Amino acid sequence: MVEEKFFADRERLTLALANECAAALHEGIKENGQATFLVSGGSSPEPVYRELSRRPLPWEKVNVALVDERWVEKDESGSNLAFISNTLLQNEAAKAPCLGMKNAAATPSAGEADCERAFQELPRPFDVCVLGMGNDGHTASFFPYAEGLEEALDPKSEKLCKAITAKQSAVTGVHTERMTLTLAAILQAKEIKLLISGEEKLKVYRQALLGDDVLEMPVRSILKQGSKPVTVYWAP
Repeated sequence: MVEEKFFADRERLTLALANECAAALHEGIKENGQATFLVSGGSSPEPVYRELSRRPLPWEKVNVALVDERWVEKDESGSNLAFISNTLLQNEAAKAPCLGMKNAAATPSAGEADCERAFQELPRPFDVCVLGMGNDGHTASFFPYAEGLEEALDPKSEKLCKAITAKQSAVTGVHTERMTLTLAAILQAKEIKLLISGEEKLKVYRQALLGDDVLEMPVRSILKQGSKPVTVYWAP
C-alpha cells in the first residue's frame, strides 16, 4: 500500500506536496470544522512548510502538532518546535495553534504522561502526517534498536506518545532522549506522506522495502504496516 511519487526536481516535489497537504487540511476543515496536521522536522520538508505557510487556509482551524522532539527547550539547538515555528508558522499560517512535546519534566520518560494528555485532546482522525527518513532508516524518533522502540511500534497501542532513548550516532547527534508519536498514533492519520530526497536516501528507502526487520530499519514499520496507504515523495 505504498504509492511512489517521484519528481524531476525538488521544486516540483515542494509544489505538489504543498498542494496536497493544503487540499487535505481544507477537506478536514470542511468535514469537521477543524483539521490536525502532524509535522516532522528536518531539511527535506522545510521548503514544503514555507510554501504551505503562504496558502490562504483558515489556519486558526488547523491544529499543528509535532511528530517527535528532542528533549530541549525551544531556544536550544535542535528544537523541532522552533523549526516549525520558523518555517510553517509564518505568513498566513502564523495563526495556526501548535502543540509541542517538550514540557517541564526533566526527561522524556518523566514527561510522557503530560505529553500524552495533551495529545489525546487533539481532534481526530488526524488529517495529514508528514514524515521524513534518516540514512539509518529511522522515521519520527523511531531509531534502530532504541530503548522504548518496541513499545512505540506496537500498532495496537492506545498510547499516542512514547519516550525514546536512541543509541547515539552521527544521525542522532548528542540529543538521544526524544519524545515521539507512536506507530499507532501515526496510523490514525488519514494521509501519511513520507518525504525523502537525494540518491543516498533513495538507496536506504529501497533497502527498507527489501527487508522486514523493523528494529533494524524502523521506517519499515510505516512502509509495511498494511493498514493505511503511504505516499512516498522523492526528488534528487
